[in-house]
Amino acid sequence: MIILGVDPALAITGYGVIGAGKGPLVLHEAGIIQTSVKEDVSRRLYKIYLGVTKLIEDTKPDCMVLEKIYSHYRHPATSYILGQARGVICLAAASKKINFFEYSATRIKKAIVGKGLASKSQVQNMVASVLGLKVLPRYMDVTDALALAIAHSSIIKSRL
Repeated sequence: MIILGVDPALAITGYGVIGAGKGPLVLHEAGIIQTSVKEDVSRRLYKIYLGVTKLIEDTKPDCMVLEKIYSHYRHPATSYILGQARGVICLAAASKKINFFEYSATRIKKAIVGKGLASKSQVQNMVASVLGLKVLPRYMDVTDALALAIAHSSIIKSRL
């Protein structure tokens, strides 16, 4: 099974594609889709949509995984912007008929590290360990996307 994890954001959307089967997880591809603050929001969202659509076409995942939106009352605009980016990513998945899953951040951390309140660095180190990475990803957005894909594979395995 090929799993695409996506960490949506307007500036930097991280992604990670892994293969999950009977053996160890295999990293297929990881990276970012970056937009410029100099462009208007509609153009940036379109760039994310095109990037995710091309990623789906190139990697042919069986499913896509995103983190559920967490909204903090002190930063409502962040949730609004994140929701727009998630919307175009969900549209890309739907247009390519890709199964879509979403999990809370605590569920992802629990699946990766074993505790729902794990730190970012604990998640990052576990992602590197699980995938056998000698170097940590440059962007935390990539680590988060890979964590989503890894967590989904472990959640699916636990259901079998």
